[in-house]
Amino acid sequence: MELPTKLGDRIGHSCLGAAAGQTLVADSTTVLLYKLMRAAVAAHAERTEILIEETNFPTDRFVAEGVAAERGLTLRWLASDPVNGVTPSDVAAAVSEDTALVVLSHVDYRSGALADMAAITDAVHKVGALMLWDLCHSVGVIPVQLDACGVDLAVGCTYKYLNGGPGSPAFAYMNARHHGMLPQPIQGWMGAGDVFAMGSAYAPADGIRQFISGTPPVLGMLAMQGMLDLIEAAGIDEVRTKSVSLTELVVRAFDEELAPLGVRLLSPRDAALRGGHVTIGHERAADVTRTLWADGVIPDFRFPDGIRLGLSPLSTSHAEALKGVRAVRDALLTAAE
Repeated sequence: MELPTKLGDRIGHSCLGAAAGQTLVADSTTVLLYKLMRAAVAAHAERTEILIEETNFPTDRFVAEGVAAERGLTLRWLASDPVNGVTPSDVAAAVSEDTALVVLSHVDYRSGALADMAAITDAVHKVGALMLWDLCHSVGVIPVQLDACGVDLAVGCTYKYLNGGPGSPAFAYMNARHHGMLPQPIQGWMGAGDVFAMGSAYAPADGIRQFISGTPPVLGMLAMQGMLDLIEAAGIDEVRTKSVSLTELVVRAFDEELAPLGVRLLSPRDAALRGGHVTIGHERAADVTRTLWADGVIPDFRFPDGIRLGLSPLSTSHAEALKGVRAVRDALLTAAE
């Protein structure tokens, strides 16, 4: 019964820079995005716009479209550099007093570009809007400071760097200053103040717990606990150090092994501006990806011509990272024959 908030607090402490009582584990990323987006715009009913990056992950965009349509709001699209991502100046130029909510990814799912969380959140707050960060590609690999950055809301999955496995439940963060102020849009029995009272009307629990709806996905929470043990033992700063070392190696190997073959680097070169993966581009990327999969090397294909090399610091060695780059090289050479 207490696992959603206890596990949320562990993730908050070890990975998110979040004090206790602000994070819970429940539902999928999609459902939690809906809950927090819907709650945010309801709390700013006088405002008329949601701002989201035009190339954000499809789930984020689709949920935002649905919430905007449901509430009769205007959905505004934010353009950004495809490699370097969204900048504070991009956001500052796009927000206004009509903006209710801004939704962005901390790490771009394609390029790996790392957004300036503190500066962007500040730009959003200057116009009185709320900021929601998607942390799916940063939790467990990059030190995040939600409280220090004054973030309002955040959602992330647990099946990437937290290794919860496909379909493992997501987490939601809501800053304590918003507790009791943002209404839960999917009122369920597990979010009630007295779960077993079976009351005639919904009376929400205090704090973040009210954003639980149904029975906790306990089995799905098991795998990630072992990974949290490892992160807590290593320390998230050391995880980031290993991650930077891995991606730096991949970029150097790209320059030597792949650039001469016409492959493009689709991630920032500066490690301070890059998350935990590196993306490369080539016109034959789709064919190369299929070849790699058949050979037991499993990168992600990113439409239209990108290959994303995911590097989990606690389970990927430098030798494996280099082997992966050379596998891409070999597949390209084979395709050219």
